[in-house]
Amino acid sequence: MTRIIVLIMLLAAQLLSAQNFNGVVTYKTDRKMDFRMDSTKVSSEMQKQLHEMMRKQFQKEFTLRFNTSESIYKEEASLKAPQPAGMQVIMLGGGEADELYKNIKEERFSSKRDMMGKTFLVKDQLNKFDWELINETKKIGNYVCFKAEAKRTVRDFAPLNEETTEEEPEEREITITAWYTLEIPIGNGPENYWGLPGLILETNDGSQRILCSKIVLNPKKKIEITEPVKGKIVNEEKYEEIMQKKVKEMRDRMPRRDENSFQIRVRG
Repeated sequence: MTRIIVLIMLLAAQLLSAQNFNGVVTYKTDRKMDFRMDSTKVSSEMQKQLHEMMRKQFQKEFTLRFNTSESIYKEEASLKAPQPAGMQVIMLGGGEADELYKNIKEERFSSKRDMMGKTFLVKDQLNKFDWELINETKKIGNYVCFKAEAKRTVRDFAPLNEETTEEEPEEREITITAWYTLEIPIGNGPENYWGLPGLILETNDGSQRILCSKIVLNPKKKIEITEPVKGKIVNEEKYEEIMQKKVKEMRDRMPRRDENSFQIRVRG
């Protein structure tokens, strides 16, 4: 009984302290590379070099600026690695947000996304994750983190090749693993992740890992969180339709490759 009372008191203290929580979290991403070569003439050594080059190209750094109910998630500016001659990289998927605003109190988001020179403002309700809390812990930096898992259905685009006539996304189920800390009792996290009893410091969906590298809590300088307003307003479903149409148009305009060139296609 004493232990239960202590736990309740600790939880109440955390909830009270959460009223003043704000901060900036830095995350680094690392994507698992699973690409196909269009040419059978690429040596295994060249494939290894290309794999490493592509892995570095998708290593990015993001910041999450948050308070108790809102957050802004955006990529930090970095120099993009140039693509070697004869190689074309095509990202197939939902596309990353240039700026993602989440309001976890109102369970909604606004995502500014650029697609082929046009800016869209995707406004919709946040997807709810059916998190399963698992009795497993580990430390990330100085924070004790707890494990959680959730299932989610995602859509993949069919491979692009000369014989393809339609671009139909295929559905598959993935398992998302998250690690959150009760020491920062904010139900937020990187990208569109949210809904756990503490701040999410790491996620892994099988293809991309997002890991916290730095946390600054309650900084002296006031954190500004402003919801994006620029762009054509659409919901998530409409944006997906537009994106699929644009990918098909891009494929139709794609010039034929000579026998010495190839493409790498990365699932997004």
